[in-house]
Amino acid sequence: MKKKNIDSIPHFKSYFEEAEFWDSHSFADYWDTWKDVDIVFDLDSPREESLIVRLQKSFKHALAKTAMRKGLNVSTLARMWLMEKLQEDVRSSRAVRAR
Repeated sequence: MKKKNIDSIPHFKSYFEEAEFWDSHSFADYWDTWKDVDIVFDLDSPREESLIVRLQKSFKHALAKTAMRKGLNVSTLARMWLMEKLQEDVRSSRAVRAR
């Protein structure tokens, strides 16, 4: 059987770009390019806490659309924005107290 001439896997700018690539390419064609890795999951001691936030469907859709455009996961974008807003609030509180 003749082996296909396969290009290397490109570097992607976003998850959307990567998804489009894999929609038109076979994972099996790149099997020989993968390297084995060891992954360890420590399920006994969670390092993060979760916060459940209820959103209107239209707001969640807009957030997901923005996250996709930025190449981010929805929860990552939401967490980033919450952290930014909290930092702004802390800075403005310090400025008010310093007066």
